[in-house]
Amino acid sequence: MEPRKDYIKWPELFMRMAHLVAERSKDPSTQVGAVIVNKDNIVVGMGYNGMPIIIGKNGAHPNMTNDELFPWASTGEYLDTKYPYVCHAELNAVLNTLDRSQLKGATLFCTLAPCNECMKIINQAGITTVVYQDGKYNDRDFTIAAFKLAERTGIRIVSYYDYI
Repeated sequence: MEPRKDYIKWPELFMRMAHLVAERSKDPSTQVGAVIVNKDNIVVGMGYNGMPIIIGKNGAHPNMTNDELFPWASTGEYLDTKYPYVCHAELNAVLNTLDRSQLKGATLFCTLAPCNECMKIINQAGITTVVYQDGKYNDRDFTIAAFKLAERTGIRIVSYYDYI
């Protein structure tokens, strides 16, 4: 008997995982997931966009969760929106990696193209390839800067559709 030929390929598996992880996000407008795999195609980190964890209540809002402490609005005054507070999926995936040495030469699969801040983290972590699926913000300065940073630091950044 021959092995079946229609099995799922690694890139599709990892991007599907990133989409599944994104479903953990409580963001009402944009859910993002990221999966980091090492050179042996072993998942070493995963993350989704969400609010910072609470490391001790310190008396402030003792009955509120991290998702209730911060606003989820995407419009309005900057400090009243999610943008200065939310932790991006790429950051969480790097921070959720137990053995950071596994990040050297790794590939990050992300449902959305990374911003410049995440690209700095990706670079510093030693990740060498970024595969993103959705480029809806590719014309924005923060994504353009991310692509410039990737080019200048030697990180391969590629659309999932060009990668498969």
